[in-house]
Amino acid sequence: QVQLLESGGGLVQPGGSLRLSCAASGNILSIAAGGWYRQAPGKERDLVATIDSGGTTIYADSVKGRFTISRDNAKNTVHLQMNSLKPEDTAVYYCNVRPGGRLQYYWGKGTLVTVSS
Repeated sequence: QVQLLESGGGLVQPGGSLRLSCAASGNILSIAAGGWYRQAPGKERDLVATIDSGGTTIYADSVKGRFTISRDNAKNTVHLQMNSLKPEDTAVYYCNVRPGGRLQYYWGKGTLVTVSS
């Protein structure tokens, strides 16, 4: 099994920044692909950003230029740097990881980000 531990969520004022981290542990040697999704109250879970083994990234239009996804291969960790946060970024953010050599994706339990003054 693979466990994903997310951290870094919290309350921040509009215009502020947060950095989310997702550390993978357990039966995993490397991360082939990682991503962040979010789910606002009453809405579906949507893609925020993904990064593949080659470092290619994809972002939702709503976060382009404000969020940056990155990975630390040595620590099997995926990060999401969020700048210029807006109230509409408020959501539970979920980490999603596919271990190297496997097709299965794993989900974290989520971390709450609240953007409010």
